[in-house]
Amino acid sequence: MAHPLRVVIAPDSFKGSLDAADVAEAIAAGWHSRRPDDVLELMPLADGGEGTLDALGHGLPEECLRTATVSGPDGKPVQARWLLRPDGTAVVELASAAGLSLLDELDPMGATTRGVGELLRLAVEDPGTRRIMLGLGGSATNDGGTGALVALGARFLDADGNDLPPGGGALARLARADLSELVPSPSEGIEYLVDVTSPLLGPHGAAAVFGPQKGAIPQQVEELDAALGRLAAVLGVSGEEPGSGAAGGTSFGLLACWGGRMVSGSATVAAVAGLEAAVPAADLLITGEGRFDSQSTRGKVVGNVLTVAAPTPVAIVAGQVAADLQPPAVAAVSLTELAGSARASMADPARWLAAAGTALAERLPEGLGAAR
Repeated sequence: MAHPLRVVIAPDSFKGSLDAADVAEAIAAGWHSRRPDDVLELMPLADGGEGTLDALGHGLPEECLRTATVSGPDGKPVQARWLLRPDGTAVVELASAAGLSLLDELDPMGATTRGVGELLRLAVEDPGTRRIMLGLGGSATNDGGTGALVALGARFLDADGNDLPPGGGALARLARADLSELVPSPSEGIEYLVDVTSPLLGPHGAAAVFGPQKGAIPQQVEELDAALGRLAAVLGVSGEEPGSGAAGGTSFGLLACWGGRMVSGSATVAAVAGLEAAVPAADLLITGEGRFDSQSTRGKVVGNVLTVAAPTPVAIVAGQVAADLQPPAVAAVSLTELAGSARASMADPARWLAAAGTALAERLPEGLGAAR
């Protein structure tokens, strides 16, 4: 009889298809269809963008999840969620209040992070909150976090002392920032989860790199870069720190005005989820993402799993596999190859993820688990 194995299944979401928890469950179902006696630990992960809340809320009591009506990126009300973990860590996902998917029409100059600040205010004013983790991926905004800061009590004023309207475009007229009424950050601080290294300004900055995907045409990219430069000048902070361009400069503005620190989203989510603690007892880790390529090892979930797991072997499941495997990766399964086409795999991702789990269980590396 085959020796029972302990397998940790720790994927990212497959964006546009399934969230990380559903991905993990589908892979687990396929694996168990061939090896029902194995012990599987499901640990959905994220890189700080969409899915962070679900990953860090996985397995927690339902009452840990909070829902609130806040301002969306266009100012219209949206239903957003935040999480208060039992250890006092509040988790806020920027995309739930200021994400691209919340806009009917892109608005690179006027979209606001105000709803993010409203969520942060709810979190910091909850007596159970000791620290905050803010996931910064998937934003529709370019306002340098000023919308969020206004919701937290700050004021951004023009030369006549009037409050600026929402959005990054208006920052071109910024003359003064009044932070005197800014609510204090939580007792144990705030961490900004980023998965990019872009600075605030310049050819690799927030506007140049991410502005076009938020609807900015070339002239607007230049205007936004100058407007964010004005914000940096008024706050007296350079914006050169890697990651300060995340979420349209939200990390820059909040860090400059509210304090805290920037951290790797994928590494931090994995640490909180317990990946490192799970590795020593595991015979195999299975991770995955929509596309495994040369970028996967650069701050992404899969790359972090490979780093943390070594030397424990890792198998990768991806919609497409477009990079060679390096240790500790020992196997990879492409859903596109299993299904016959990318379209077929995306039409029924749960089916093909289960098929990938089955395929991995059937082709276990020789000697796996023998040392335990």
